[in-house]
Amino acid sequence: MAKKQYEIEKLIHERVRLLIITHLASSDTEDVSFNTLQKELQLTSGNLSVQLKKLSDADYVAIHKQFRDNKPLTTIRITGAGRNALDRYILEMEQILQQLKS
Repeated sequence: MAKKQYEIEKLIHERVRLLIITHLASSDTEDVSFNTLQKELQLTSGNLSVQLKKLSDADYVAIHKQFRDNKPLTTIRITGAGRNALDRYILEMEQILQQLKS
């Protein structure tokens, strides 16, 4: 019996982007600040910025920049497309693991 070929969502599969998207999806708040993501995921600001740009270009996250108390504040939220992509990714991983078990 031929094994199924899987189309893994490569954009999410990359470790840092997977950390970002799962953190946003599981957050208690809708918006997460850039500084919170950076601190909790232990990423450099440059790496986080680059990865967020890739996720934003795919419409998986929305980035909102504003000023609060005369200080810049960047917040990020997962979009519907991002949630759908994560759900598909999780399903694909579950199917791969199930195939390995059988």
